[in-house]
Amino acid sequence: MEKSKKGIVCILLSAFCFSLMSLFIRLAGDVPTMQKCFFRNLVAMLIAIAALVKAHQPFRIGKGNLKYLLCRAIGGTCGLICNFYAVDHISISDASMLNKLSPFFAIICSFFVLKEVASKLDWVTVIAAFVGMLLVVKPTMSMETVPALIGALGGFGAGFAYTFVRKLGQRGENSMIIVLFFSAFSCAVTLPFFVFQYQPMSGLQWLFLICTGISAAGGQIFITKAYSYAPAREISVYDFSIVLFTALWGFLFLDQIPDYLSVIGYVVIIGTSVVKWYITIERPHRQEIHREHELNDR
Repeated sequence: MEKSKKGIVCILLSAFCFSLMSLFIRLAGDVPTMQKCFFRNLVAMLIAIAALVKAHQPFRIGKGNLKYLLCRAIGGTCGLICNFYAVDHISISDASMLNKLSPFFAIICSFFVLKEVASKLDWVTVIAAFVGMLLVVKPTMSMETVPALIGALGGFGAGFAYTFVRKLGQRGENSMIIVLFFSAFSCAVTLPFFVFQYQPMSGLQWLFLICTGISAAGGQIFITKAYSYAPAREISVYDFSIVLFTALWGFLFLDQIPDYLSVIGYVVIIGTSVVKWYITIERPHRQEIHREHELNDR
């Protein structure tokens, strides 16, 4: 199998795993959000430690990278907490869609943090994604809008975090160190809530939270593999399949059916991403193949 196809398969598996994570979060019921976040990050932290030990790699942060790791951890933790809260209070497909606004927020953050000049196409996609977000959030003056706004804030936190992941990658930081630092930081932030506001859980809730951690770890492993096979610009569009998976789980297990405005919002956001992918990747690739055929025919 070609590397690009392997990358697509892995990113689809990653989306599948992360969609299961959202389902298990919701099925865990009335367990406090911080308690859920603690379990999710504890599993990820243990996996990162095991990976570093197995690879005989040192638990060492690259010189000058601590401040970037802190920014990544703060953004990622805020994004995760907001996403978990949204999953508990709105449909899991809406929550996933709002979280997937992160690439568009990353364009804005990269402009300020990495000094990367965005193209006109980038800004058009950001505006279109914002319109799609409004259709999903459906802002009103009532409190019913708050969970969706928090979900959108989670997308911003994730986009902010991914900007610093890119910065750390440019500086050569070990990916497992990035995962470990983020997971440990998130555990430290949520631990006081876990200790002082701990809510006893049933056996089924324990099972769902363990499954949350396992599915999240699976999603992280597959997405790491995906980007080792192919660059993000070529395959990231397939990550939006998570919305289809979560919509299916919501329909089958939670009796959730997205309203027509949310569906239109999904189409706008996903369509924007697909159009950008086609213009920047697929169309030039096809034009290059066409030129090669013309040269061979001469």
